[in-house]
Order: sequence, then structure tokens, then C-alpha cells
Amino acid sequence: MRICKISFVILLFSFSLMTDLKADSEKMVLGLEVFNNKAMCGTCHVLKAAGSTGDIGPDLDSLKPSEEQVRGVVIEGLGVMPAFGEEGLLTSEEIDAVSYYVANSSGK
Repeated sequence: MRICKISFVILLFSFSLMTDLKADSEKMVLGLEVFNNKAMCGTCHVLKAAGSTGDIGPDLDSLKPSEEQVRGVVIEGLGVMPAFGEEGLLTSEEIDAVSYYVANSSGK
């Protein structure tokens, strides 16, 4: 009986992990799409994982920003970088995805 309970708990945990991995994977795909095509981040930024070689903004591989740092700069802008959160340039889902993507791809 104890083995059955343990197996059940492991099974539930496995399903939870698979759901999280799928959500993370979908967020990474959307983040890459936003980075490369909608926001055109690679025009200014280096990010090896996205195949970008921009030379205007910071090298994101060297900077290795956190998700919160990326989100703040994407929403508010910084220096010559526009504020993508203002005037609806990106949706909140797109901002979350690109922030997650950059934070989890930089320096890799």
C-alpha cells in the first residue's frame, strides 16, 4: 500500500513537471518570436541563442540580465531603447515571454 501511495505522488509530481516544461517551452518560443520579429531586439542587441549580432545596445550574453531587469527595461525603455510597454507596442504576454526568453537564454 505504501509503494502505491509513493508511486501516485511521483506520478502527480511528474505530470506537474511536464505541464511546467510545456508552458516554459511555449513561453520560450513566443519570446524568441517577439525578440526576433516583433520587437526586433536583435537589431541592437547581441544574443547568441537568437542568432543576433546587434551592436547598438548592450550585449545581452555578457550582461545576463534577470527576468525582472529585462521586463523593466522593455516596459519603460532606457536610453535610445523605446518603451515597448507604453502605447501597446507589445502585449503583457509578449513582454513576459521576451523577458523570460532573454533571462533564460543569455550567456548560454
